[in-house]
Amino acid sequence: MAVRSREHGTTSIAVWKTSVYSCIHMVNGNVSTALKTDVLVIGGGNAALCAALSAREEGAEVLLLERAPKDFRGGNSRHTRNLRCMHDAPTEVLEDAYSEEEYFNDLLRVTGGRTDERLARMTIRASASCTGWMRGYGVLFQRPLGGTLHLGRTNAFFLGGGKALVNAYYRAAEQMGVRILYEARVTDLQVRDGRCGDVRVEIDGKEHSVDAAMVVVASGGFEANLEWLGEAWGPAAENFIVRGCPYNRGEVLRMLLREGAAEIGDPTQCHAVAIDARAPKFDGGIVTRLDCVSLGIVVNRDGERFYDEGEDFWPKRYAIWGRLVARQPEQIAYSIIDSKMIGRFMPSVFPPVQADTIEELAVALDLPVLALQRTVSDFNRATVAAEFDHTVLDGCHTRGLTPEKTHWAQPLDTPPFSAYPLRPGITFTYLGVKVDQAARVLMADGTPSANLFAAGEVMAGNILGEGYVAGIGMTIGTVFGRIAGREAGRQVAGRAPAVASMDKEGHHAA
Repeated sequence: MAVRSREHGTTSIAVWKTSVYSCIHMVNGNVSTALKTDVLVIGGGNAALCAALSAREEGAEVLLLERAPKDFRGGNSRHTRNLRCMHDAPTEVLEDAYSEEEYFNDLLRVTGGRTDERLARMTIRASASCTGWMRGYGVLFQRPLGGTLHLGRTNAFFLGGGKALVNAYYRAAEQMGVRILYEARVTDLQVRDGRCGDVRVEIDGKEHSVDAAMVVVASGGFEANLEWLGEAWGPAAENFIVRGCPYNRGEVLRMLLREGAAEIGDPTQCHAVAIDARAPKFDGGIVTRLDCVSLGIVVNRDGERFYDEGEDFWPKRYAIWGRLVARQPEQIAYSIIDSKMIGRFMPSVFPPVQADTIEELAVALDLPVLALQRTVSDFNRATVAAEFDHTVLDGCHTRGLTPEKTHWAQPLDTPPFSAYPLRPGITFTYLGVKVDQAARVLMADGTPSANLFAAGEVMAGNILGEGYVAGIGMTIGTVFGRIAGREAGRQVAGRAPAVASMDKEGHHAA
């Protein structure tokens, strides 16, 4: 069967087999109860699409099930804007170099060592080939943004953001003959002796079975399942905002764990950022994130600081702030800056609360006036004069304060003062299934499944035990999506699985 040649930018799709693999048959005007395909991909975001495209590269017939309607396809990936990738020299969109060791050390710091080093290093090495592969499917890149992001050397930004990326992948998948079904909810799957057999899917209110030789699960975490979040976090979860899509409810993850897949990760660990408290409950996306935290102070409802706002560059610390706010009374906090910092960060889509005095700001925020005035006064007195430079770890710090601010500490003394209310914004959860280097799901006894693979958020806990470094979620999804699709396609074709990792050029290494 002919597949798309990315090298020549052409598409050649052979006539479908007589026993139609990847479409729903119409029988007497009704949808038939059976679907058949070589590779079934469950999910519709970046990892799923990378798996579908890679499986087609191997010549396999592919059916992709997207839980969301077509207009909302792409999962959390449509809210993204970059991926982190190593490179040995400057590229068209990346500055200088970003070595494997530096990348791994960045990951090690944010996770506190809670990562599978073998899988992490494999992902980092394979990230070097991602942008070239992505370009082959129509993804375009742009120069990085500025402000507090500090990502010009480490992260490749998508032109048009994540929405443009997933649209490019969907166009390529359709041209290659991948059959895509929207509003398709998996209701059950069964695993017997390490092999995924019957998969049930509901479409237009009717349930159907899917007969697939290989199954790739890329259905995300459980962040949109408020009940499950409540099981992990207790009543605090009621005040969480889900900045990602509302369809990632963890239903397929529950099925995998029920069917004996090995579990990895802590259900309370997640990509949780501090977002604007005025954001919608679901799907607010990246525009609700606050990037001014490191440039001012953050106080809780009692008007007190509770953590070092300048601990490290924002991309290495922004994803801890959701959890920090979650531990505060009523899961609310406020980021406060003065006019000196305006224009140095990407603002929220919502305007700040502004006032000419700290007293007036406290009243506007319904915070205890004396407490906030004391906090600001203590902070201002503790700042040590130095040259301010938000592009480096500068010498502007505090002395004699609890907690100290270690960088970018400037007195709040130039009105008007601006404040943004903060809530925990959950992007994706880290509880997932264990996988090996071939993206095969490991069963509880440690043996790999014969035909079941996982990619993206549903297995990200193998690499992200806690914390986050900007752009690595898309890297994990891209790398493991490619591996899962390629391995599944190779097995369908009867070729020996590569089993090991991809090297820096994107080839499997024995």
